[in-house]
Amino acid sequence: MNIILLGPPGAGKGTQARRLVDERCMIQLSTGDMLRDARNSGTEMGNRVAGIMDRGELVTDEIVIGLIEEKLEGDTGGGLIFDGFPRTLAQADALEALLSRKGTGLDVVIEMRVDDETLVARIIARSTCAACGEVYNDLTRPVPDDGRCAKCGGMQFTRRADDNEESLKTRLLAYYKQTSPLIGYYHCKEKLRVVDGLGEIADVAASISEAMSKTP
Repeated sequence: MNIILLGPPGAGKGTQARRLVDERCMIQLSTGDMLRDARNSGTEMGNRVAGIMDRGELVTDEIVIGLIEEKLEGDTGGGLIFDGFPRTLAQADALEALLSRKGTGLDVVIEMRVDDETLVARIIARSTCAACGEVYNDLTRPVPDDGRCAKCGGMQFTRRADDNEESLKTRLLAYYKQTSPLIGYYHCKEKLRVVDGLGEIADVAASISEAMSKTP
């Protein structure tokens, strides 16, 4: 099964993607992770990515699609999770064309719907284990009382510099301007399912699982 997790920054897409990886052996395709992996891979595509990033230029849709195509050549496990891509209608069309060429397609697009004010409050409270990247939140999932990461035992936690109210509102505006048209796009294709992205992590996971199970 191939899915897209759609939602604004901080909606919890990464957290839910990691659960699907662990529970269903799916493969998470995050744009940021793919670019970092490519940069360090030493492949022809990786060298192109490294050059673009070193020059401070934006990576083109063509290159991102190329990276996804490389991933499709390998083991796709229990299916693919597209996290952070597509962001625009043009990217959505390009992804659909690529999947069609590979004899596959999207099964469901899950919109993690959130309330902006609640989302901002939640993001300001989040932190990340510096060692393994596990995400914590002062409000919903605080760091354990012993000050150690529950996943790796690390004791250093960081907060993103742009996890502040002003930056978040700018990122949300960009999301709604650029990415929200995808909601209508996938609704027309009868692929869209909506879940409450502000519930407890386990509750959101259960809603996503239910949405996936109802896919024809």
